[in-house]
Amino acid sequence: MSVGPRQIVTPFRPIPLDVPEGMAANEFFNSTENLDDLTNNNGLLENPEGLLLYRKALGHSNIFDTSIIYNTSKSVLNPLGRPVRRTQVPDHVKHDWNRMNQILIEYMLEKFPDPDDYLVLAGEASLDATWPLTSPGVPSIRMLHNHFIVFNNQQLRDAEVADPANPNLTDGGQHSLFQSYMQDVYRHFLSELNLEILKPVSSSESTLGLTGYPQGLPSWKIQGGVSALKDIRFWKEYDEVLKGFIDFYRAFFSQVSSRNSPVPKDAYYPDQIESILLFNNDFLGAAKKVREQCILDPKYANSIRWQPAFKQLIYRNDQGDLIVTISQNSIGNAITELLGVVVKRVPDVDAYEKDESALIEKLLDVRSRLIEADLGQGIDTAHWNR
Repeated sequence: MSVGPRQIVTPFRPIPLDVPEGMAANEFFNSTENLDDLTNNNGLLENPEGLLLYRKALGHSNIFDTSIIYNTSKSVLNPLGRPVRRTQVPDHVKHDWNRMNQILIEYMLEKFPDPDDYLVLAGEASLDATWPLTSPGVPSIRMLHNHFIVFNNQQLRDAEVADPANPNLTDGGQHSLFQSYMQDVYRHFLSELNLEILKPVSSSESTLGLTGYPQGLPSWKIQGGVSALKDIRFWKEYDEVLKGFIDFYRAFFSQVSSRNSPVPKDAYYPDQIESILLFNNDFLGAAKKVREQCILDPKYANSIRWQPAFKQLIYRNDQGDLIVTISQNSIGNAITELLGVVVKRVPDVDAYEKDESALIEKLLDVRSRLIEADLGQGIDTAHWNR
C-alpha cells in the first residue's frame, strides 16, 4: 500500500439557502440570516456564553462530524471585528469552550477506540480577516469554531491518492516558508515555551503512516492522554503553543513588511523574539527573500497573509497517543488536509441519508453529556428535539 495523502468523497444534502443577488456566497455566510439557519436547522446545543454546537451540513465525514462556533453574529455585526482565535475569547467563554472540547474529544476516543480503525481529530483554523471578503479561499464564517471529526481508516486506505502538489497540502511540508528556510529557528523558538504536560516529539511519532502527514511540523505528545484534557493546565499550555506561533508569525511578517522592524507590540514573548529571532541570520534572510519577491511580484504580494493564519490540532497518532501540532495556514485549505486527508464533497441526498441516522444518534448522545455537565441547552429542529 502506497503512502500519501488521500482524497475521499463525502456526500451531503444541499443546503436550502438562496444567496441574495449581487452578494458573494462567502459574504452571505457571515450574515446573521445564515447563522439563524445554522442554529434552527442544524443546531444541537447552545449556552449563554454564545457557544453553539451544530451538525456540519457540509461535513468532512458522515461517521462523526460536528463543530462548536462562538456565535457573535448578533453581538458583533462587523465580521472583521469578531473573535477568530482562542486568544481573543473572554476567559469565562473559554472556560466553557475548553470543557466542551474535553467532553467531545473524550467521547470520540471512547466510541472509536482503535487507532488502526479510525482517525480522530479536533482543532481550529484561523479565520482572520486577512484578505478582502470576495477573495477566493477566504473562510466563509468569520467566527471562531472548532472541528471534531472521525474518519474510517479503511475508507482512507481504499481512497485514491491525492495530488501531493495540491496547494492545500503543501503549507506544512517542504513547500512551507517556515519549514523551507526557518525550521531550526522555528523549533528553537517554540522549544522555549514553558510546557510540562506537552512533550516535544519527533516526526516519526507525529506522522501518520497511511498519509505521511503532518510533514515536518513541531508536535507535542499530550502526556497522560485523554485524562490530561480534564486538567486546566493542559488548556493553558495549548494556548501557549498558539501564542508562540502568533509571536513567530507576527515577528517574521513584520520583518517582511519593514526591514529591521522592532519587536511587535503586545508580543507574548518579547524577550525571546529579541534574543532568538531578531538576531538569527536564517530568520532575517528568509524575510529578505519574501520582501524582495513581494516588491517584484504583485500576485505573490497579494497572496501574503500578513496577519497570523494557522491551524492548531489535537489528533490520535498510529500508536494511540494524542498529539498537538500547529501549522501555518495556506489559502483555502481545510483542517483535515493538515493530516493528508482531502475531502471532496458531492451533493447526494440518498447516499447521505444512509449515514444520517447513525450520525445524528452519536451527535445527540454527546449533546446529552454536555447538557449534564451544565454546558448548554438542547435545540429543537425539524430533525431532532431536546
